[in-house]
Formats: sequence, C-alpha cells, structure tokens
Amino acid sequence: MQALIWIGAAVTLVGLCTIIWSGLKVMRLRRADLPDDEFRARLLRVLPINIGALFTSFMGLMLVVVGVVLT
Repeated sequence: MQALIWIGAAVTLVGLCTIIWSGLKVMRLRRADLPDDEFRARLLRVLPINIGALFTSFMGLMLVVVGVVLT
C-alpha cells in the first residue's frame, strides 16, 4: 500500500502545479488590461483547467488517505 501513497502524492503534486499555473495565467490576464468581453472569454478557457486541477488534487489526496488507512 505504500505505492498507493506515493502515487497519490504524485497525482496531488500534478494537480497543485496545475492550480499554480492557472493562477499565474489569470494574474497575467488581469495585468493585460483587456476589454471585459475578451477578459471573460479568456478566463472561461482557464476555468475548466482550474476545476480539473482541483479535482486531480482532491483525488490524489484521497489516494494518500486510503493508502495510509490500509497500511
């Protein structure tokens, strides 16, 4: 079950890196001084990636918890 913990940690790390990337992307969008319509259109492209990254991090943490409980 120790492998499950390491796999979960790796999945969580991938999700966390993606969350950080999407945050940086939004910060760059804010600094670009785009019109409202353009800003919202670009933000809507980043939103599903952010939600997917949150889900990935959550699933990775659940794998770690299951691995710890089964050990």
